[in-house]
Amino acid sequence: MTPLRLSLDTVYLSDEQFYQLCQNNRELQFERTKSGDLIIMPPVGGESGNREADFIIDLGIWNRQTGSGYTFSSSTVFKLPNGANRSPDAAWIQKERWEALTPEQRRKFPPIAPDFIVELRSATDDLETLRNKMQEYMDAGVQLGWLINPQQQQVEIYRQGQDVQVQNLPTQLSGENVLPGFSLSLSRYL
Repeated sequence: MTPLRLSLDTVYLSDEQFYQLCQNNRELQFERTKSGDLIIMPPVGGESGNREADFIIDLGIWNRQTGSGYTFSSSTVFKLPNGANRSPDAAWIQKERWEALTPEQRRKFPPIAPDFIVELRSATDDLETLRNKMQEYMDAGVQLGWLINPQQQQVEIYRQGQDVQVQNLPTQLSGENVLPGFSLSLSRYL
């Protein structure tokens, strides 16, 4: 099942209206493009959901050990500087940046681009759509992003100001200087 994209050419939703739409329809997961189109994300299957959960656990354990930031699940919607509202499969934000937000900003859809994001391609995800989303994250200021593609047994690594690096069958990924000391074994994901 692919995401349903609703073009709202004649309807404008304010940030508050978009937030209320999401709150009133909690059984659905919405994203919004920078042009205002609504995207209704389909649920993922068991394999993708398990991979996503394992990754969040690994990232969360590292984060608890370092105390350096905050980890977020795919249920979190971030308001990016270009006006889009996006939900990566996993995200991390440096502690100082997160704590600089007001309590109200943290409670709703945080107006901040994460420092690190992961998109895990499910069997039904369109690869080009995910690549465009990754580029949108980088344009928003994300420092490091991983597009994990089990179908092609590849990982695309996105770094701020650099060309995308594609790795075939990597066994380990490093959090580099964004997530110092974090290493992900991909044996469970590919």
